[in-house]
Amino acid sequence: GSGYFAFRFARQVGDKGKVYAIDVNSDMILHMNRKIRDLKLGNVSTVLSDPNDPLLLENSVHRVFLCNTWHHVQNRPAYLKLLKKALKPGGQIIVLDYKKKQLPVGPPPEMKLGRRDVLNEMEAGGFKLAGEHTFLPYQYFLVFTEKSWICSQGTKSGSRRAE
Repeated sequence: GSGYFAFRFARQVGDKGKVYAIDVNSDMILHMNRKIRDLKLGNVSTVLSDPNDPLLLENSVHRVFLCNTWHHVQNRPAYLKLLKKALKPGGQIIVLDYKKKQLPVGPPPEMKLGRRDVLNEMEAGGFKLAGEHTFLPYQYFLVFTEKSWICSQGTKSGSRRAE
């Protein structure tokens, strides 16, 4: 997208962190690259990805943040496997997407995914809900961690901070 979250995340992770801004649209990547250059950000890199592959290296990220995009992914089970490979141990996938109903924003209801659908897909992909925020009026905000990591730690990772 436009970098709204990427630039905020860049401030949070600081000079020792890294943010990958991923998009399938080359125009958005070009826009992001200009902003990165103009803001002189050394901790943000863009990735022009394939709609079916985020093109992240294995074991390379602590968090994957998907805002209003999960409903666009065509083969979500396969995509989720790729995201799982990219996550470091204890990593999280955060899905923020539109509620499946008529809203004044977002796509029409038939294009949206319900919260329960996302929970079921993540569960089938080996993830468990680790946290949920309910302050947004039009979107659900779900935080997932791999089931095996939650079980082996005996706790949820929702409060764990990324390095």
